[in-house]
Amino acid sequence: MRKENLHDYFGWVTLFITSGTLLCCALPILLVSLGFGAVVAGLNYNIPGLLFLAEHKVWTFGLSALFLVFLAWLIYRPNQSCPSDVQLARYCAGSKKWNKRIFLLSVIIWIIGFFASYLLLPLRVFLGI
Repeated sequence: MRKENLHDYFGWVTLFITSGTLLCCALPILLVSLGFGAVVAGLNYNIPGLLFLAEHKVWTFGLSALFLVFLAWLIYRPNQSCPSDVQLARYCAGSKKWNKRIFLLSVIIWIIGFFASYLLLPLRVFLGI
């Protein structure tokens, strides 16, 4: 497997893993807040993996944060170069652009999940809502 292909593949894996943080924690909180508690119960019954992720959210967020840090290193590390061939250089530049987009989307998903899981309730208690 070429280095560029591994790089692209890792970006999609990181997006998938950080989406798990959104599914385990932020989505159920949003659904319950909107009055769809029965939907959350049904999802947890039919997809037991969601309950596992929610029960182990420290590990879920920790591992996904490690993946994000490693992906950031892969994307933004110094001394990266594209091939001198025009066609390959175009593919390389497009790949780098998409990797940065996937990374930013993954970070946004992780931040939303972290906020919903760890900061939302203490913030509501502090504000008295």
